Amino acid sequence: MTKVDMNQVIQKTKINSNQQQIINQNQRPKGQSFQDVLAKVKSSNQEVKISKHAQARLDQRNITLSEADMVKIDKAMEKAGEKGIKDALILMDNKAFVANIKNKTIITAAANEQLKENVFTNIDGAVIV
Repeated sequence: MTKVDMNQVIQKTKINSNQQQIINQNQRPKGQSFQDVLAKVKSSNQEVKISKHAQARLDQRNITLSEADMVKIDKAMEKAGEKGIKDALILMDNKAFVANIKNKTIITAAANEQLKENVFTNIDGAVIV
């Protein structure tokens, strides 16, 4: 090889290296940052909460929830979240709960007689447990 040929090879190598860097940058995954993903994982691990309104309805209607009930509600919320539901009606035994899935919060509760002829609004899905 002559000196000119060697210089051309070096120049092409530099260009290929720069092109590869641009390609690598373009192939990086777009979207959420690590902090966003971490916050999402933390929020998905949070426990089911009961709003003040829901707690008042539970007390008023003599509805008690066992640890097993709370686990069922949590699983129902997970299923609803997987389907993209934001506010769900969760039917479990003879009880009904309206829950905000993102916040994992029970908004209101009803049982037995309150379920008859009742209309549930502001929901976009239902889960039957």
